[in-house]
Order: sequence, then structure tokens, then C-alpha cells
Amino acid sequence: MKIDIPKISPKLSERNFHDIFIEEDPMLEMCVIADTDFTSEAVERVRLYNVEIKNCKFTNTDFSNIDMTDVRFENCDLSNVNMSKSSIHRVEFLNSKLVGCEFTESYIGHVKFENSIINLATFGNSKLEKVIFKEVSLQNADFYDCKLKKVEFDLCNLNEANFEQTSLKGIDISSSTFESLTVSMNDLKGCKVSTDQAIRFASLMGLIIKA
Repeated sequence: MKIDIPKISPKLSERNFHDIFIEEDPMLEMCVIADTDFTSEAVERVRLYNVEIKNCKFTNTDFSNIDMTDVRFENCDLSNVNMSKSSIHRVEFLNSKLVGCEFTESYIGHVKFENSIINLATFGNSKLEKVIFKEVSLQNADFYDCKLKKVEFDLCNLNEANFEQTSLKGIDISSSTFESLTVSMNDLKGCKVSTDQAIRFASLMGLIIKA
């Protein structure tokens, strides 16, 4: 599946993320931010446009209602960051850590998560459209009551992820792995699975499979 990648200008000024406190509006644009420690902060309604962020740490920061367009995070730690009620469009999270990150009640479109750890993240009540999860760990991630449209889980660890009240129709999880998954049989209709996964789901339904 092709998605729109971030449209980032080749000419970016260097900024520090703390510069957001000196702006009249909490906004950063047309810049590259590197090696910043912005942990345990609280800034509501941050806006990031045309920004490249590398080797930065944002753990335990409150970014609720954040609005991001054309942003790339690379080698960043966003563990336990609150990004609930956010708008995330044409954004990439590469080689990053998002353990316990909160994306609830958000719109996430044309976004790629790649080679990242997203265990225990929550996406409940969000809409994900044209989103790629590639080679990421989503153990115990929560997708409760989400709307998934053209979402790919490519070579992911989905063990103990929760998809309650979320339809997986048209979603391909066949290349991903899990020991257990929380999903209703009705919501599993139309999901693309591997043969081994089909056997696993059948056993979870209580069927006895004879060779």
C-alpha cells in the first residue's frame, strides 16, 4: 500500500524544542530539531508543520490535542506521551520508542510506524486511515472501538493486542505474530490471516482440529 510521505523541505532551520515556549502560539515549523530532552513537560494544542525530529526524548510529556502535518521522528523516545485527541497527518515514526503512548480519540492518516516499539500504546476510539505498522512491536496495544481503513500490520508482534469492538475486515495480519489476541469472531470476518493463525483462532473458538 502506498501512502503519502511527509513533505519536508530540504531547507530547514535548526531549532530547540524548548523554543515552543517562546512562541506566541505553541507552534514549530520549517525546522530540524536534534538531541533535545523535552521530558515531563505539558503543552496543549502544539502544532508541528514541516519538521524533522532526531534523537530527541519526550517521555511523560503531555501533547494532548497536538496537530502534526509533515513530520518525521527518528530515533526518538516518546514513551508514555499523551497524544490523545490529536490530528496526525503525513507523519513517520522511525526507529523510535512509543511504549505506553496514548493516541485515544485521534485521527491518524498517512502515517508510518517502522522498526519501533509501541507496546502498551492505546489507540481507543480513534480513526486510522492509510497507516502502516512495519516491523514494530505492539504487545498489549489497545485498539478498542477503532475505525481501521487501509491499515497494514507488516511483520509485527501483536501478542495480547486488543481489538474489541473494532472490525478487522480487509485488514491483513498474516505476516504478524501473536500467541493470543482479543477480538470477537464477528469483528474478525474478512480479516486476512495465515494458515497457522486460522488454526489458532479455531482453537480459541473451542474447535478441535484433527490432522
